[in-house]
Amino acid sequence: AVLVVGGGVVGPAVLGKFIALAGGPDALIIDVPTAGGDSTYPSDWRGTQALKAAGARNVVVLHTIDRAVANSDSFVAHLRHAGGVWFEGGRQWHLVDAYAGTKTEQGFHEVLARGGVVGGSSAGASILASFLVRGARAGNATMVDAHYRQGFGFLRGVGIDQHVVARERLPDLADSVMPRFPQLLGLSEDEGTAWLVEGDTATIMGRNKAFVY
Repeated sequence: AVLVVGGGVVGPAVLGKFIALAGGPDALIIDVPTAGGDSTYPSDWRGTQALKAAGARNVVVLHTIDRAVANSDSFVAHLRHAGGVWFEGGRQWHLVDAYAGTKTEQGFHEVLARGGVVGGSSAGASILASFLVRGARAGNATMVDAHYRQGFGFLRGVGIDQHVVARERLPDLADSVMPRFPQLLGLSEDEGTAWLVEGDTATIMGRNKAFVY
């Protein structure tokens, strides 16, 4: 399963579903804060609190900005036992710079391949798609950047936008992305709202609206 959240406050029902899909409260969940842009994150950083408040009892923070570390067997060891991976918000390009093409990215995919769940919110939602929206270093107003166009591809042939009602972004996929890349399926969702994708079926969860292009 892939859980795509549009940023903002993520309610306990959405996170509770993520935890259930990961294997329940005792399952190992990997929290990836790298999009936030800090050099280090403590094991109890604030981003883990929402997962723990929703019932997760076994949350491990995984973070580096060093690609050599991300390509090491020791760094990816926890992923071999994880039931879920959660990507926090921030800027998408940090995730690309740190993990794209490394053993860590491969480890993320292996969690999904063996029946686990990957999910994320805001930047952590956009990175889930094969086509990366708003990935530019220059700022999140740039919809498509030639150097940051490829996401992690848990959803193939898809581009994902987020915060679309709260930040008045609703036309952006339709106007700036879909005419140039008509082969894509566009997904977007507002804050606190999620697309839950299981196989080829998607369900909307949360407090507001989600959209398909």
